[in-house]
Amino acid sequence: MLIVAVAATSAAVLAWWRQRSGSDMSIDPPEWPEFAASTPADDGTPMSTWVIATGDATAPEGYPIKVKVSSGIFHLPGGRFYDRTNPDRWYATTEAAIADGYRQSKT
Repeated sequence: MLIVAVAATSAAVLAWWRQRSGSDMSIDPPEWPEFAASTPADDGTPMSTWVIATGDATAPEGYPIKVKVSSGIFHLPGGRFYDRTNPDRWYATTEAAIADGYRQSKT
C-alpha cells in the first residue's frame, strides 16, 4: 500500500512538473526607476531625508543621524553608541528616521 501511495504521489508531481515546464514562463521583470543617490545641496540643506552609508564613518553634510537598519535604531551625535555604530543610512532629521519606523537609541 505504501508503494502505491509513493508511486501515485510521484506521478502527480511529475505531471505537475511537466505542465509547469511546458507553459510559457517568460515573465518580464518589473522595470524599476533609475536609482540616484541624493547628496546635500550646495548650501548644505538635505535633498532627501536619508542617504546610503558608503562605509566611510564620516557623516555626510546635513545628515548627522546614524541608522542601523537591522536593529531598527537610530543614533544621535554625542550618544553613547554613536561612535561605535556602523550605519546603513544617514538621516537628516529625527522626525524622518521615526517616520521610516526607526526608534531612538535609549542611551
